[in-house]
Amino acid sequence: MKRNILFGMAWLVMVFSVLLTGCGQNKNAANEVKDQPAKADVAQVTVPGPMAGTVMTKEYVYQIGKLMYFWGWPLVNMHNRVLVMRQVPEPGLNGGAVPVAPVGQLCMLSDYITPAERYVACPNQDVVYGFGIGMLNESPVVLQVPDFGDRFWLVQMVNQRTDGIGGLGAMYGSKPGFYMIVGPDWKGETPQGITEVIHSNTNMVVVCPRAFMNNTPEDKAAIQPLINQLMMYPVAQFDGKMKTKEWAKVPSFPDANKSGTGAEVAFVIPEKFFEEFPAVLKEVPALTGEESMYTSFSYVLEAANKNPELKAALQKAAVDAEKELIEPLRQFKNVGVPVGNYWNTTKNGAAFGTDYLSRTAAARTNIFVNQPVETIYYNQDFDGTGKDLNGTANYTITFKKEELPAVKGFWSLTVYDQHHFFYQNPEKIYSLGTKNKDLKLNADGSLTIYLSNKKPDGNKLSNWLPIPAAKFGFLLRAYWPEESMVKGYTPPAVVIVK
Repeated sequence: MKRNILFGMAWLVMVFSVLLTGCGQNKNAANEVKDQPAKADVAQVTVPGPMAGTVMTKEYVYQIGKLMYFWGWPLVNMHNRVLVMRQVPEPGLNGGAVPVAPVGQLCMLSDYITPAERYVACPNQDVVYGFGIGMLNESPVVLQVPDFGDRFWLVQMVNQRTDGIGGLGAMYGSKPGFYMIVGPDWKGETPQGITEVIHSNTNMVVVCPRAFMNNTPEDKAAIQPLINQLMMYPVAQFDGKMKTKEWAKVPSFPDANKSGTGAEVAFVIPEKFFEEFPAVLKEVPALTGEESMYTSFSYVLEAANKNPELKAALQKAAVDAEKELIEPLRQFKNVGVPVGNYWNTTKNGAAFGTDYLSRTAAARTNIFVNQPVETIYYNQDFDGTGKDLNGTANYTITFKKEELPAVKGFWSLTVYDQHHFFYQNPEKIYSLGTKNKDLKLNADGSLTIYLSNKKPDGNKLSNWLPIPAAKFGFLLRAYWPEESMVKGYTPPAVVIVK
């Protein structure tokens, strides 16, 4: 299976390079001519792009269709999340679990996210989350930030490509105040009282606040007045005064999108993809070098609209690409860069640019990842011998004193089921880390985490992570990592207990 995946990815890289050649080589060739001595017989070198009206076979359309599906999967995913938000009457909780809000606003949770959440895979129970979407062509938005003091906080902002924009959080030294987010075509004036203007290169911006919270009643109470000042609203509502919202009292809405299978809510439907994809090409401007690729995509879509046989080839391409290219990326082992002991990490999270493989892999596995300066994620599907993790066995992970994640924020280890959501267990323990004040160190300062399906004896209980009696995986998160982790870090191996 992995060989087939690698073959498919290699094919995608080859096709991408061909499509990008038109624009990229043209610019390079032009620069080479410009640097030469002026001669009357030196002609400007140009590389022509696709020719409109060229005959296309169904086999060609099928192959380019798979490419379009893989490339466009994250963008269509984001596009369809906006449609969900447009149905929300006011900030509240979908299914009592997921923060949702009308476009231009956000909603905060007031506690850790619950295991019922199915809108974003790989959640954590270290922070109080928020979520909102702005459509900046409709209105710039103002984001309120209170004074968090020494508490770790971060407001993640990503564009429709899932690349981060700006930098707002404890690691940036950001101040309390009012931050206005504007789109690529904004030419207005900045209202008096705005702390900073943040520019997005797409009209869609997703805003995901996170504020760290210790797992104690005292801290859960202390964080409430702070998160109640975290708000987002259209710029027309800005008056220079800090608004408040008691997030613990927002309404709950029925969740019409819940799959009922335990899997993530599907925001990309293969059978509908090519009905939605043309709109996405118009919404998201091409990056430098992508112009010829956009043109090629448009010509294929135009040809398919005129020819039922080609349209059917596109439909088949979407269905096959979902199964053959996207679905394998649900497994941690197929995502990121190996760093040792069978751990992988994504080194360019939320800064993907034209790294389409990493962007789509992250979107399938754990959409809305942070930039590395904000968070580093290490994903694991194997024990230290390379065998699949399975809860029919017991495991340990021991961090030597010098191997504990070096962070200015916090770290955690979270167990996930086959769908990359919390393993629901009677003890309601989903992760361990900085938030847990009762973790017990070994005599030499090391820390051992015990992973088993059955509850261990008392002296191991504080360091126990329940695992399902089936295949599972987990993530090690390092929020606000020290420079040593950014340069390179290998978590310890997962050891099977005999």
